[in-house]
Amino acid sequence: MHMRQTLAVVILLLSCLVCPAQETQTDYNFLRLPVSAHAAGLGGDNVSLITDDASLMFANPALLASVSDKTINLNFMTYMQGSVTGSASFTKVMSQRSTIGFGAQFIDYGSMKETTADNIELGTFSANDVSLSAAFAYNLTDRLVGGVTAKGIYSHIGGYNSFAMGVDLGLNYFNGENDFSASLVARNLGGQLKAYDDTYEKIPFNMSLGITKRLKGAPFRPSVTFVDITDWTYDKLIEHFIVGTDVLLGNSFYLCAAYNFKRAAEMELVDGSNHGAGWSFGAGLELKRFKMQMAYAKYHISSSSFLINLSYSL
Repeated sequence: MHMRQTLAVVILLLSCLVCPAQETQTDYNFLRLPVSAHAAGLGGDNVSLITDDASLMFANPALLASVSDKTINLNFMTYMQGSVTGSASFTKVMSQRSTIGFGAQFIDYGSMKETTADNIELGTFSANDVSLSAAFAYNLTDRLVGGVTAKGIYSHIGGYNSFAMGVDLGLNYFNGENDFSASLVARNLGGQLKAYDDTYEKIPFNMSLGITKRLKGAPFRPSVTFVDITDWTYDKLIEHFIVGTDVLLGNSFYLCAAYNFKRAAEMELVDGSNHGAGWSFGAGLELKRFKMQMAYAKYHISSSSFLINLSYSL
């Protein structure tokens, strides 16, 4: 059996196996945060955007096939007060059909007070999470790409630590003639190998379906993403959806905006307001070898987050 046939079979079988599952409370929730500023500007979970953006491999390993050879990518985001997150990656085109990538993602929660049950301060402690990953994308046909990412995840909280392994699987169909892209992604399949204590938790599994289509004769490229396909505990069906669009201003610059219905619902206060949570905005400059992208969104009701990506092809 050829490599591309093997990859297709593995992705299909694993996708079928995880479809009945439901998402529960998990550890390593930093893996839910967007890495790509372009994806963040389009709602945070875009998996179908076809562009030369190395950071999109964290959302869908199949999108690695659209990235230029020898691309270095650095990302940084402000999170809640005292917390920051960032990532780095490097991609290498191996052949006409295959591309590999290596990535690292981290979040630093800052310093926190350590107290006893009687509220006596003992000092401070730190907490951080790190993920190291390797990705592979292969052109199964001229229009269909399969991708897989293997990752190791480490978490440290005070004197406790844990370790987990995870796998992302992705498929992308792209028709360049009408600029239509569709993707199916299963992220964070796996679990803990070492728990903080005797309780082993899951990692944040998410299966998503995304569609992106540029409108003919117009500068708009809308996207619709259906997230958490296997989790039917949401209050409303609409909370599974993210809608957004790029506004393409020439070949090198874009603006984007999106609305994430789940995020808006999660951050709604008792008075019915959410202070703009759910909305996200972004902009990017995409030259042949250098790219810079920025995005704004709210992932917590008390603070706003800014994400910046820098990429350079050697």
